[in-house]
Amino acid sequence: MRSVLGALAGLCLSVVIGCSKHSARPSDPPPGASKGDPTSGEPMGAISIDGSSTVFPITEAVAEEFEKGSDVNVLIGVSGTGGGFKKFCKGETAISGASRPVKESEIRMCKQAGIEFTELPVAYDGIAVVVHKQATWIDSVTVDELKTLWAPEAQGKVTKWNQIRSDWPDKEVHLFGPGVDSGTYDYFTQAIVGTEHASRGDFTSSEDDNVLVQGVSTDPLALGFFGFAYYAENKSKLKLVGVDDGNQNNGAGAIAPDSTTIADGTYQPLSRPIFIYVSSKYGDKKAVREFITYYLTKGAALVKETGYIPLPKKAYDLALQRFEKGVRGSAFSGGSKVGVTVEQLLTGG
Repeated sequence: MRSVLGALAGLCLSVVIGCSKHSARPSDPPPGASKGDPTSGEPMGAISIDGSSTVFPITEAVAEEFEKGSDVNVLIGVSGTGGGFKKFCKGETAISGASRPVKESEIRMCKQAGIEFTELPVAYDGIAVVVHKQATWIDSVTVDELKTLWAPEAQGKVTKWNQIRSDWPDKEVHLFGPGVDSGTYDYFTQAIVGTEHASRGDFTSSEDDNVLVQGVSTDPLALGFFGFAYYAENKSKLKLVGVDDGNQNNGAGAIAPDSTTIADGTYQPLSRPIFIYVSSKYGDKKAVREFITYYLTKGAALVKETGYIPLPKKAYDLALQRFEKGVRGSAFSGGSKVGVTVEQLLTGG
């Protein structure tokens, strides 16, 4: 099984400029440069990709396998979903990974630069809520309790575990979560707080999910959230917390994320599709078209190997048709939507 840690091991401490073969560098060639191009002198089909740290391990794995049968050079940076879209909408990258749908503000930013895009779901992911292994007092949490803990008005006021549930310890709670450029942060705040990009600010944040894993796993009073694959890779040193949304599953109570509950949507409200976006500026380049075709036809096995949940084959087929037909724009409006299935996305877009 491929390791999420291994996939990220080549990255430098900077999440914007990395040092591995698949990390974007300032000297990268134009994303669609062709072989023999006298203005670039670069090999055929150098492809520049940036965006979500959640999507990175999948794209990294696909790129490694794709390059074995091609002279394409795939260069991948990790700036977070929001940071990736900033580069994408400036025409600096051909493909952008995103752990939530593109926002209306990002659509406008791309439009102003004359860039359209095709939106392609590539996997299912769940957002895991985790605590330290020694946190014996907590096995589950409700959405309302998470909201009480993470809402903007909680800052400076909700600081101890027993303020969330009276039988929890009278000790400080230490919070860890993705940075504000992260799509995981956007989705979590929409699903839990009710307003995207709204939360308390006094938590330890990072665009690197491995930093969050390290923080929670070494702090007995910690609670954090990040993509399920990072929990799966580190489950020996983290404790998973079930989530009870109070509404779904006929009152079944708290549901823990796993490959089944994420794929069938019963892990609510923290199950979601994750995406790549292909720029119209580079989508007709041979190298980009070959890479996307490979991603959507061969990628399912690699999705599973990296700890994520593959889409149904039909969904990948529909996504490939969407790309081949050049369907532009997003099937979403207003940013993240909770509980939307890939089938709804591809048939309604």
